[in-house]
Amino acid sequence: MDDRILSSESQSEEFDQELSLRPQSLREYIGQDKVKKNLQVFIEAAKMRSESLDHVLLYGPPGLGKTTLAAIIANELGVGFKTTSGPAIERPGDLAAVLTSLLPGDVLFIDEIHRLPRTVEEVLYPAMEDFFFDIVIGKDATARSVRIDLPPFTLIGATTRAGLLSAPLRDRFGVLNRLEFYTVEQLALIVKRTAELFGMEIEKDATLEVARRSRGTPRIANRLLRRVRDFAQVQGSGIITFDIAKSSLIQMQVDEVGLDHIDHKLLLAIIERFRGGPVGLDTIAASIGEESQTIEDVYEPYLLQIGFLQRTPRGRIVSDLTYKHFGLEVPKQ
Repeated sequence: MDDRILSSESQSEEFDQELSLRPQSLREYIGQDKVKKNLQVFIEAAKMRSESLDHVLLYGPPGLGKTTLAAIIANELGVGFKTTSGPAIERPGDLAAVLTSLLPGDVLFIDEIHRLPRTVEEVLYPAMEDFFFDIVIGKDATARSVRIDLPPFTLIGATTRAGLLSAPLRDRFGVLNRLEFYTVEQLALIVKRTAELFGMEIEKDATLEVARRSRGTPRIANRLLRRVRDFAQVQGSGIITFDIAKSSLIQMQVDEVGLDHIDHKLLLAIIERFRGGPVGLDTIAASIGEESQTIEDVYEPYLLQIGFLQRTPRGRIVSDLTYKHFGLEVPKQ
């Protein structure tokens, strides 16, 4: 599952390439127009008042640019940018080391903030509200509490599962922004920009073909483009034409709406074995040899978004669109 070409999670070998592709300003950032307009106002207001920006929460599916947007906010403010993640901060002392290294106005980005341990989260509350935190030094009779003052800073938290954030932590963010899936046109612009940065020559129809199969996610679009480039160099003249893009994506088992062989296996199992549903999640997992949690968190969100799958109290049901996509006759109700 980690090596799935349509996975929206970042893969280790892509890290350096993603860094080189990231835009540096809101003007360069493609998509998320409502979020950008609001952030532009908040950033300008904070700069006019010579204050730090309110704490920002960015949430939404993976691969939509939360980390990129956090770095852009720091660039627009003209301040330092430090990054960490929820799983990396195991103890209050770890958080203290990060916070005490901040300069006035700096941006601290915490990815996967929903995975912060509860003990760390409780120490974070006064740091976000009043810019201080208390830390206990020593043990038993020698234990004492030390208050450390912090410079004003901006915390940007990113999460793919906003529902797992505790209410006290969520309420301390002044700016909450949900990042939405991208349109085909926006993804085509991203594909074109990436091709230019990599020195590729690509036809307009080819950018649209890659965009259509990218599941509304820039990370997937860039990954598909890199693989299509390989086919263009080996099987073509090096220019990414529409025919090369289409044939290579078919060869990679990515169909015209962005479904791969795993999605096909899931949907066809419900159609062929359970007459289109309803069927329980655990039953589906057993029938295709996958974990139910993986199906729910990784495979289902996009299928739900495009209307191919429905969740009901009785179980999962495939829609009429699914039958039509596979060229099957829609059963009579």
